Amino acid sequence: MNQHITSALTHSSPLTRFRLAPNPGPMSLEGTNSYIIGEPGHGAVVVVDPGPLHEAHLQALAAAGPVELILVTHRHADHTAGSARLADITGAPVRAAAPEHCHGGAMLQPGETIAAGGTEIRVVSTPGHTSDSVCFHLPLDGPAGSVLTGDTILGRGTTVLDHPDGTLADYLSSLDRLERLGPATVLPAHGPVLPALDAVARAYRDHRLDRLAQIRTALAGLGPDAAVGEVTSVVYADVDPSVRRAAENSVAAQLEYLRLLRERD
Repeated sequence: MNQHITSALTHSSPLTRFRLAPNPGPMSLEGTNSYIIGEPGHGAVVVVDPGPLHEAHLQALAAAGPVELILVTHRHADHTAGSARLADITGAPVRAAAPEHCHGGAMLQPGETIAAGGTEIRVVSTPGHTSDSVCFHLPLDGPAGSVLTGDTILGRGTTVLDHPDGTLADYLSSLDRLERLGPATVLPAHGPVLPALDAVARAYRDHRLDRLAQIRTALAGLGPDAAVGEVTSVVYADVDPSVRRAAENSVAAQLEYLRLLRERD
């Protein structure tokens, strides 16, 4: 049974594997990538983003163990809902940047280096998608290392800013921070693995700046006090109704960013 369960893990980098959680959707793409850090057959492992409260999925993650630590990248339920149950199954503590998502473990600290899974895991604070978002840098994972980016960078598409908790100013700063990590392998929580984190971070920044330009153009036509919904209908005219609310959140974050720029000037 365990052999069958473990075979569902997909190799993603020299030190990581992942299992796709059964929670596909408009926001989660194919589902949440729940990562295992640690070489197969060489001691204890770390689970990152256990995903939904789905017993078979959590049992499969536990079977990759022994699990010594559980980490979460941010507060959203498609990353955290199964954390407490996985802690019950494995006895491993859960650590997160938000205290309500820690179970038997301390809060994560920006810049902290964790020794677990037979390697170094560096905590990188990356607010923007949410205020508590973090990424996990594995500097020893291959020639350029790797970074588990949660929802800060996705394998496909772009990231929603969960306004008002997530802000564009924070997000742009987080992209700068990630770009400085160089051409590390990108291990996102949704979508495929990507090469060259620095290039992806630059592309993400360019996309955000393009959206800001579109919003400025929309405001020029609609007026400076246009509502979020009005701006969204212009800038995201072809957005699928299933992700309309997410588009409005991102527009709200960008409007706030522009307002703060005006006040600063």
